Amino acid sequence: MSAAPGEAAALPAAPTPVFMVVNLLVCSMLWSTSFLFIKLSGDINPFVLASIRGLVGASALVSWFAVQAKSFRPDNGQWHHWVVLGAFNGWIPNVLTAYALTQIGTAPAAMIQASGPLIVAVLSHLLYADERLTPRRFAGVLIGFGGMGILIGPAALPDSGISPWGALIMVATALSYATANLYVRSIKHADPARLALGQQICSAIPATALALIVTGPSAYAAVQNSAASLLALGIISTALPILLFMRLIRRAGPTRASMVGYLQPVWTATLAVLFLNESIGLREMIGGAVVLTGVALVSLSGRLRQAR
Repeated sequence: MSAAPGEAAALPAAPTPVFMVVNLLVCSMLWSTSFLFIKLSGDINPFVLASIRGLVGASALVSWFAVQAKSFRPDNGQWHHWVVLGAFNGWIPNVLTAYALTQIGTAPAAMIQASGPLIVAVLSHLLYADERLTPRRFAGVLIGFGGMGILIGPAALPDSGISPWGALIMVATALSYATANLYVRSIKHADPARLALGQQICSAIPATALALIVTGPSAYAAVQNSAASLLALGIISTALPILLFMRLIRRAGPTRASMVGYLQPVWTATLAVLFLNESIGLREMIGGAVVLTGVALVSLSGRLRQAR
């Protein structure tokens, strides 16, 4: 069975501000835990980590579909969408992030990755008539990016001690996610949940194949020592947020949905303080407030009047 066309058509064209705020906060919080769980997983090879993350995430979504007795088949045979999303929103950024976190800390990594919404906003402005940057939304993007600058602070300087290679890899990660966000916008009549399922399946298979080729089966021996963190990474940090995010893109468009990336550094810094013994100062708090202001301007622009 396939309810995709009907489900897609049932999605409201203009999500309410409450929907936007709740989904942005929950999705960004869940996704930000990936940095924490990757760090807690220890010295697992990035390819192996991406493999396990994809396998656990795919298994969780398959189980969720099975409980609801829903079909696992792609909508209208859209396997190619699964493959593209599995690459640009799955195994590629997962491998890149895992490697980057061997070079730099969680907070700088999340801050660099948060440049993704700016990329999405600019490209969406060029590609889609209904995603034009109004003065208010453009101001929101600039404010959000300014908040990023405040958060990064001294880390942006050459002598900050942050690995340039690690920073460059996180920029590539942001580009990969931005590409996926825009690609989802081009998909017509697809069930967001099934897109999430397909993405995870087509993320797990290539990541596992690459892990076996690059590292060999012996590299999986370290997995049992970090089983709890890896399970959490696959379920809490991957399966749950991708379900929310696919629906968010379909309802709100890529620019507003990508604002998730601006919120991630705030959650990541909080988790780093609580669980990784990292510190957060006045600069981080101010930067977080500025980021949230930018997110509100971009995400809610044009929606408040429609909701009244």
